[in-house]
This record gives sequence, structure tokens and C-alpha cells, in this order.
Amino acid sequence: MLIARDPYTAFARIAALFERKSTQPAGIHPSAVIDPSARVSPEAHVGPFVSIGARSVVEAGANIGPGCVIGEDCSIGEGCELIARVTLVTRVTLGRRVRIHPGAVLGADGFGLAMDAGHWIKVPQLGGVRIGDDGEIGANTCIDRGAIEDTELAEDVRLDNLIQIGHNVRIGAHTAIAGCAAVAGSAKIGRYCLIGGAAGVVGHLEICDKVTVTAMSLVPHSIHEPGE
Repeated sequence: MLIARDPYTAFARIAALFERKSTQPAGIHPSAVIDPSARVSPEAHVGPFVSIGARSVVEAGANIGPGCVIGEDCSIGEGCELIARVTLVTRVTLGRRVRIHPGAVLGADGFGLAMDAGHWIKVPQLGGVRIGDDGEIGANTCIDRGAIEDTELAEDVRLDNLIQIGHNVRIGAHTAIAGCAAVAGSAKIGRYCLIGGAAGVVGHLEICDKVTVTAMSLVPHSIHEPGE
């Protein structure tokens, strides 16, 4: 018997002792295509069929899995893991130890459109995406790059699968968001927030620290006090 003040945390730490993690040797697979202006640490692993664009940087201990596409002007910090088929479109900066699951797309165009004489014209998206240390991005989640300034996720933000984060969104440290949620452009979410599955956050509003939004909820107005 193990008696613990927080049984679930204890379970997580014990399960980690039994987890089998594949270790990849440092080096670049012969099938990878790397722009001459990119810089890849000799202590990083770059897997098969990876593409790395101009002026991008991969730091020591990073693990770039098979089929990943890293566009221009991206930076991947020490110890990051892009498991497979991750796409960093352009101007994406990852801190240290960021983990990104298969199919995620960071740095695609934000959804910026202007109506002109009865038809849409596209608003260029000139910013980037910045992810803090120890973040985790779930499978097939999308984070759009900013219109002018960057879309920003602070350290230890955890995103589940199939989440949409709009352009210029800012999410505070240690916030977690469950699957199929959507956050519209320029919304600001505080620290230690919990956003339930399939919840929606309207753009240009603010949610303060330590707010819980339960599953399938819509947040149409700013929230200024912690709570549920």
C-alpha cells in the first residue's frame, strides 16, 4: 500500500518509472533536407524525410521525428521533441523541452480577412508563434501566427488534441485546455486556467488567472474574478 496526499500525482510519478521512451541517436538522417543557412546542433536528432528551412535553428538534445516540416526562421530549443509529421510553418519559436504530437501545425496564417467591394481580401499575417518552456501541444492542434505581434503561450501550457488557437492569442503559464476547444483571435487567458473540452472563447476578451471553464461552454465576455 502507498499512502499519498495526492494519489493521482503519485500515480503519475510511479508510472513514469515504467514508461519506455525510445532514445534516438544524435545525427541527421540521409533523407532529411536542410537549407544551408539553417543551423542544427550536432547533438540533435533529425529523422527521416524532415525538411528544415532557411535560417532555422535546432538546439542540442532536440528530437525531430519523421516527416516533420520546419519552415523559415524557426527556432527549436534544447530538449524539444517533435514526435512526427509536425509542421512549423514560419517564425515559430519553441522554448526548452517542448513536446509536440503528430499532425500539429504551428505558425499557419491567422484568419484575417477584410471585406472590400463585395469580396474578401486577405490580411497578411506578419507575426509568429512563441511557445514557452515545458509546453505540450496535442495531435492535430493548430496555433496560428500573429497578424503583427506574436501568438504567445507561456511556460508549461498544455494543449490537448484538435484545439484551435487563433492569431495573437496569449495564454498564461500552467494553463491547460482540453480537446476540441477553440480560442478566437486576440483573446487573453491567464495563468492556471482550465478550459474544458469543446469550450469556446470569443476573441478580444480577457480571462483572469485561475478560472475554470467547463466542457461545452461558451465564454462571450471577459472574466475578471477567479472561479468556475
